Amino acid sequence: MLIQNVKIIKVSNKTLLFLTIGFITFLYFFYVFNSCIISSFHKAFRKHVPHNPHNTSSSQNSDTQIIFGSVVRIVSLTDDDNKNESAFKYRLVNTQNLSVRRFPDVLIIGVKKSGTRALLEFIRLHPDVRAAGNEIHFFDRHYSFGLNWYRKKMPPTMLGQLTMEKTPSYFITTGVPARVHKMNPNIKLLLVVRNPVTRAISDYTQAFSKKKDMKKFEELSFVNGSYQLVDTSYGAIKIGVYAKYLERWLKFFPLKQFLFISGERLISDPAAEIYRVQDFLNLKRVITEKHFYFNSTKGFPCLLKSESRSTPHCLGKTKGRIHPVIDEKAIERLNDFYRPFNEKFYQMTFINFGWS
Repeated sequence: MLIQNVKIIKVSNKTLLFLTIGFITFLYFFYVFNSCIISSFHKAFRKHVPHNPHNTSSSQNSDTQIIFGSVVRIVSLTDDDNKNESAFKYRLVNTQNLSVRRFPDVLIIGVKKSGTRALLEFIRLHPDVRAAGNEIHFFDRHYSFGLNWYRKKMPPTMLGQLTMEKTPSYFITTGVPARVHKMNPNIKLLLVVRNPVTRAISDYTQAFSKKKDMKKFEELSFVNGSYQLVDTSYGAIKIGVYAKYLERWLKFFPLKQFLFISGERLISDPAAEIYRVQDFLNLKRVITEKHFYFNSTKGFPCLLKSESRSTPHCLGKTKGRIHPVIDEKAIERLNDFYRPFNEKFYQMTFINFGWS
């Protein structure tokens, strides 16, 4: 008799367990079904009931329902409101145009031996700037190759990035301003300038490093070995008459499309000068003092990191060469020669560079 009672109790427990599971299952499906019915009714109601702009309380609570005593907000993942909101968050881009080669938006046109390579390396740190690594010389030497050839020499750029190219001889070459204007009349032009006397000596130093049997700087810069008459046919001297070449460019481009960069300040305070460049190009100020350090041996600022390197490095062995000792009388005479041209250049650019 006792054994039979125990079996009855075990059967009763199983039955109670099944009933409990069944009841919970029923409640779950009832809750899900009820939620779907309310959501469908809510969507249908929103489609057929006109919107009343004066009923603020109704509009504020139209997306909420009370289910089992809890306030629940019902949000559709496919309605038109959410589609419109996403359209403002994300722009549509054709994947074929994500990275293409474009004509340059910016040209570094000169001046030779004034800091054009430093400017290019510094500004290339910016993630929104891509530049051709080598001097292309398209507008002065290879113009007959055509614009398509030139465009293929440019680096691929993403939408929103600037394309840049540097060839310092553009500034002094006849015909280049007209060719550049024909390609893009709205292009931005960067011109690095430096004390023309110092620039001429640097130009001579570079040439002398390649040809050791050259005449002395003083012999090349003056006629008949006398400091009375400057030899303006000597290329290193001729390039320093900046006003003459700028006049050509201003016939095709307004002054507002130029940024004149001090080669001296690019050495003494590179971050400040690069701030000006970033502002001129409508770029966010990303390049700051933290990107530079000063190499006391070379006497030039160097980069803590760059586009191609994550380690500190300077521009190269050819930068920061030691200049030969030049006769002070020759330097004084060249300062006198350049003075009126410098004054005219100051007036044209509205900048006093302070060259003595």
